[in-house]
Amino acid sequence: MHRSGGQVLVTGGAGYIGSHVVRQLVANGYRVMVYDNVSSGHPWAVLGAELVEGDLADRARLEAVLGATRFEAVLHFAASIWVGESMREPARYYRNNVANALNLFDLASRAGVERIVFSSSAAVYGEPGVEVIEESMPLAPVNPYGASKMMAERILRDIASATGLRYAILRYFNVAGADLEGRIGEATPSNNHLIKVACEAALGIRPKMTINGIDYPTPDGTCVRDYIHVEDLADAHLEALRYLERGGASEIFNCGYGHGFSVREVIDTVARVTGAAIPIEEGPRRPGDPAVLVASAAKIREILGWRPRYDDLTFIVETAWSWEQKLQARLADAARVPNP
Repeated sequence: MHRSGGQVLVTGGAGYIGSHVVRQLVANGYRVMVYDNVSSGHPWAVLGAELVEGDLADRARLEAVLGATRFEAVLHFAASIWVGESMREPARYYRNNVANALNLFDLASRAGVERIVFSSSAAVYGEPGVEVIEESMPLAPVNPYGASKMMAERILRDIASATGLRYAILRYFNVAGADLEGRIGEATPSNNHLIKVACEAALGIRPKMTINGIDYPTPDGTCVRDYIHVEDLADAHLEALRYLERGGASEIFNCGYGHGFSVREVIDTVARVTGAAIPIEEGPRRPGDPAVLVASAAKIREILGWRPRYDDLTFIVETAWSWEQKLQARLADAARVPNP
């Protein structure tokens, strides 16, 4: 039996989701090292943990890091994440999300890491044609991003089967919101997450925003997604890690609330919270976008005892809006500081 509070390695821990997990790990007594190439993350987002800059493609550096410290677990977040970009640049996604995951899983198992928590995606399901998706649904991704996550899952499962490594695979639905104290939040460059984009439009940073597709088979014709607050998602990772520490068998869990909101409903909520008129244009569907993605969260609740605290779209938007205002103030202050 392994006690909580051990040494863990978090890849991609300077990014949006990873940084929130790092903060919660540190708050719960874990000793955390972050391995991140900071291509889309930020050193300032790493709170209370050591940051080692490095790329997962650098096998020698990664092997040295894993060999220098006895890590009890690895939490893997580092990945390329944009569906549309994956359609345009599939090779980049297979290189980063599959080949680099193979490097990590292989080297971690060789270094004696016993537990891995892997950041996967609902995109592995493709368009299952059901209102609520269970983990047992067949995997049929419709874009390279989803396919790359599916392949990484398979690699992890096979390495675990051969080595005795145990894992928890968490399939995210749509993550939004920010740290309740406004210390960290979504700051990924070239962002197209809906709530982030809508908040930027409310601030006037974007002149308008586009609804990609108004003819989906949904009540108002726009895509429906299950939005989960990033703090609840981070808590799910801690529960998954504790489950593995207790000796739990390898498992796969959906991370969502079990109900969805349409694009129009989300934009309306952002407009109400911010009090801003959000200029909207209607555009064509984006390639690779399923009409509806809503999670069944029954399994994660039953096995991990996970109990989300922030299942409220208005609250999610309020925290995202508060963070966005702080982020823009931070960026404005940085722009006023002259270079030395």
